[in-house]
Amino acid sequence: MKGIRILGNRSNWGTGCLCDLSDDPFSSSFLTWNSHGLNPGEGTHFGFVFEGEALLKVGSRNYPISAGMYFSVPGDLEIIPAATGSRGIVMSRHGYEGVFMLGGPVEEKGRLQYIDGCTDSLLIPPVMMGDPCLNLLHIPPGTEQTQHTHPSLRLGMIISGAGECRTPGEVCPLNPGTLFHIPAGGVHSFFTGDDSLRVIAYHPDSDFGPTHENHPMVNKTII
Repeated sequence: MKGIRILGNRSNWGTGCLCDLSDDPFSSSFLTWNSHGLNPGEGTHFGFVFEGEALLKVGSRNYPISAGMYFSVPGDLEIIPAATGSRGIVMSRHGYEGVFMLGGPVEEKGRLQYIDGCTDSLLIPPVMMGDPCLNLLHIPPGTEQTQHTHPSLRLGMIISGAGECRTPGEVCPLNPGTLFHIPAGGVHSFFTGDDSLRVIAYHPDSDFGPTHENHPMVNKTII
């Protein structure tokens, strides 16, 4: 099993489905747009604007989005680029109904500690425990990350900086616009030199989030 699959880079983006993972236990797909409109289809769609501006058409409403912004849209969605040069990514979780959210631009670093001095922010947190989430991962300069795996797939892109991903069988350079898929159980680690790396990472599941028995409304209700 490969530790990472490089699906594209800044020079070869298109518009459409880049990676169909509908047979995965956490059925997902990875799509991109590049100056052309995109309709991701069924599911809840987690997206990030890499360059330029676009509109999210959700029902009868249009929401303007620009570089550095992110979103979650359940159900029917059309992405309408404002002009040539609008590019972004969409990771769709099939069979899941999330909530509508817009946010950004993303911050320079994450707010939560991660392994080996890295940081992470939950851009779109799980609505309930087990739900998908979207993350910003910051890897500072001079990082030699410990090799590790994840129990479910990861999809994402490099949004700034430079570095490399090392697996037992290969070394993959990472630059802005690099698109990747890490399969469940894939052994990998990230390395940086003089530059940091910022990564948008989609997780199709979580072991964290509110439950019916444990959430702020019920916890702070005194009877």
